[in-house]
Amino acid sequence: MSQKIKLSILGISFSQVQAGAYALIFSEEQGIRRLPIVIGTPEAQSIAIVMEGITPPRPLTHDLICSIWKELGILLKEVVIYKFEEGAFFSELLIEQNGTEHRIDSRTSDAVALAIRTHSPIFTTEEIMRDMAVIFDEQTAQSGGDPLQESSEKSGEELADLRLDALKERLKEAVSEENYELATRLRDEINRRESKS
Repeated sequence: MSQKIKLSILGISFSQVQAGAYALIFSEEQGIRRLPIVIGTPEAQSIAIVMEGITPPRPLTHDLICSIWKELGILLKEVVIYKFEEGAFFSELLIEQNGTEHRIDSRTSDAVALAIRTHSPIFTTEEIMRDMAVIFDEQTAQSGGDPLQESSEKSGEELADLRLDALKERLKEAVSEENYELATRLRDEINRRESKS
């Protein structure tokens, strides 16, 4: 494998390419390239609730896998997004148990959902970054502008009329109903208001 590039999760936005899907946006840690990967709604929600610090009432599938790993002494050492072929990214998990390493094939969305829960590093190859990444121009990079913020600003407009206590009540309801997409938007709006006060 060529040089590995370490990635950070920058955020999740609505996919401009595929209706009903989301784009998971990565940034390289030592550069300005960003790598968008389209994922489904359930996987986007599973990743978003961890990013937002929301605890679901019952364990989600990825939480369950992490609990099993913990019980069995399995460590997720890293996730590598190693190939793009026929419109899909291919990833693998490098896990270790009792000093023995295993490489497990995984969908990228599942691999990321597990990595974010176990605080494991995510890597890709220079080839994938060269072929698939988006390079933001210097003006965008310097101003801190981010097209991802547009979708969160739009979703925030419809919540702007609600009082803070109503938002918090809606957040509780959304979490109990396992509507994590709405919960994430509510949490964003609550954080935005509380940071201003």
